[in-house]
Amino acid sequence: MAEICCQEAKSPPATAATVATVSASAAAAAVASSVMDRRRRRLELKRFRLASDLEQSAAEYAGARKRPRIPRTVSGPCPDAASASENTERCPRFGFSSVCGRRREMEDAVSIRPGFLPGSGKSHFFGVFDGHGCSHVATTCQELMHEAVAEEHEKAGPGEEPTWKEVMERSFARLDERAANWATTRSSEEPACRCEQKMPSRCDHVGSTAVVAVVSPTQLVVANAGDSRAVLSRAGVPVALSVDHKPDRPDELERIQAAGGRVIYWDGARVLGVLAMSRAIGDGYLKPFVTAEPEVTVTERSDADECLILASDGLWDVVTNEMACDIARACFRSNGPPEPATAQAQPSGEAKASEGVSKAESDRACSDAAMLLAKLALARGSSDNVSVVVVDLRRGS
Repeated sequence: MAEICCQEAKSPPATAATVATVSASAAAAAVASSVMDRRRRRLELKRFRLASDLEQSAAEYAGARKRPRIPRTVSGPCPDAASASENTERCPRFGFSSVCGRRREMEDAVSIRPGFLPGSGKSHFFGVFDGHGCSHVATTCQELMHEAVAEEHEKAGPGEEPTWKEVMERSFARLDERAANWATTRSSEEPACRCEQKMPSRCDHVGSTAVVAVVSPTQLVVANAGDSRAVLSRAGVPVALSVDHKPDRPDELERIQAAGGRVIYWDGARVLGVLAMSRAIGDGYLKPFVTAEPEVTVTERSDADECLILASDGLWDVVTNEMACDIARACFRSNGPPEPATAQAQPSGEAKASEGVSKAESDRACSDAAMLLAKLALARGSSDNVSVVVVDLRRGS
């Protein structure tokens, strides 16, 4: 205490000027602090409002435009098998998976139409359509391709058996014409596509690949335009039932050049440096260099047939034919062979003694194979939509 008192005694007395200066400085500091506080609060309010607006916009965008990226997987036999007549061939078991993947938009479409031919339940339609530019051409093919094939098949006279090549060519041509006139023929109630919202409209810049298969008791008919693909697994060996239509394929390159077009290498071979496939439905602005005429194969079924795989290039860009067939066969082995048709007709007590798993277990093998193939494509870095259809061709199925 003595030291403190001495220090206070030694300190010079404060003058009036010094007191005034200190008071003015304190007042100025208080005013500056008040101004800074108000400015800081205003900035914080602006940041809060901006963050709220961005969060709301992101939520609206995600709800309106973002597509689900989880696999859509379905499996099963013909839906109306129970009500079908005795002469109707039961639809083979199948499964499919369709994944948006790393793309913003889902432009793939899958079509499965059991017993699609009028008056006959023995032929079943499967198709995979991979759109580009927009999704409306692929969706149109999904909704109408099987109807076009059925109508063209019925045009043959009594007793005549139309060639599947002519049927498929006419069907693909009809869908190609429908795609060209889509903007003028669609219903006014349908919402506008994103290609229509562009200025100017880009409806003629939209197209889709198409790989379709008709499965009958004796034949596999496959028609393909584009780089989607159909692969048959027969006795453990993959058999390609279609060949990708790439612009640098020698025969396709020759056809494009003969029509006056060019193939330009821009991140791969592209027609006029734009489209990475040489055949597709739609793409009116690239006619006649890009054609919708399909290549058709007819394959006789065999007891050694195991499964048919249809998929978009999102799978085939990163997975080989051999790998895809191996995975499908592994799923079939893990679920066991299907029950024989004769065993299914037996009383339940006797059917248990027959070899083979139940129908539900066999159905699961197809869906498991399709889902695993889609997941494998994403794991191997596929940047495209991935759609896979697996059809069980084993005679017991």
